[in-house]
Amino acid sequence: MSITDKTYKKLAIHVSLNGFSFCVFDTLSDKPLVLQNNHFDSFQDSAKIEDLFASVFKENAELKERYDEIIVIHSNNLSTFVPTALFDEEFLGSYLQYNTKVFDTDFITFDVLEKYEMNTIYIPYVNMNNFFIDKYGSFEYKHSNTILVSKLLDLSKNNEERKMFVHVSESNFEIIVVQNQKLHLFNSFEYKTPEDFIYYILFTAEQLQLNPEHIKLEFLGTIDETNLFYQIAYKYIRNVALFDVSDFKNNFTEKENRAHFILLHS
Repeated sequence: MSITDKTYKKLAIHVSLNGFSFCVFDTLSDKPLVLQNNHFDSFQDSAKIEDLFASVFKENAELKERYDEIIVIHSNNLSTFVPTALFDEEFLGSYLQYNTKVFDTDFITFDVLEKYEMNTIYIPYVNMNNFFIDKYGSFEYKHSNTILVSKLLDLSKNNEERKMFVHVSESNFEIIVVQNQKLHLFNSFEYKTPEDFIYYILFTAEQLQLNPEHIKLEFLGTIDETNLFYQIAYKYIRNVALFDVSDFKNNFTEKENRAHFILLHS
C-alpha cells in the first residue's frame, strides 16, 4: 500500500454469541474515534449470523469504509493459555480438551504473546470469519482473552502486589490474577446468579491462598456499583473497586471504557 492509499484508520470488531461491537481508531494518534455496540437478544441459532451481521453493516456506514488495518476479536470461553516452553503447534486440541469439548471438525488456532512467553489456544467462530472474509478479504483476528490478559500484564509492571481482576460479560466472566507481569491464574466461568458469581471468586481466592480481607479486586466489563454482582462481591471482599479508567484519553464514558476494555485496547 502506497502512502497515498493509506487511510490512517484501523477497524476493530469484537464478536460474541450475543453481540457485535466495533471501534474505529486513528492510527496516527492511536485514539479511538467511533465506538458502537450492537446487542443480539436471542442469538442462539448460528444460521442467523449472516442476517444479524448484515443488518449491523447496513445500519453502520463506518463498517463499509476502507481501513489500513482490520482486526476481528473472538469472545468465547473456548480458550486456554499455554507457556511457550510447553507449547507444540501439532497438539493444539490436547491443550483444550481439559476445559472444553473438542470435536475432530473444530478449527483450532493460537495467538502468540511473545512478550510473556505464552500462547492462547482457542476455537474461533469460523462462520463469523467467513462473513468478514466476504466483506473485507483479509484481516487479522485474535481471541479476546489474548488482549485482556496481555494488557493487564502490561499494567502490572513493577507492582509486586498480587491483584485479582474480574472481567464481566453477559453470561460468563473471567478471573485474572497478576503480579508484576506474571500471570498467576486465568479462568473463565459461566454464571447466572450473584451467588454463582461470588462462589467462583471466593473459591479461586481460596485456591491461591488469597485472603478476602487483603486481596484487591477490580472489576472490568459490563458491571457498575449498582449491579447486584458488584454488591455481593463488596459484601464478602474488603477491597473492591471498579477498574480505574481515568487515564484513558478518549471521548467515551468511564462505563464505556470498562465495558469495552478489550475492544479499546485491541
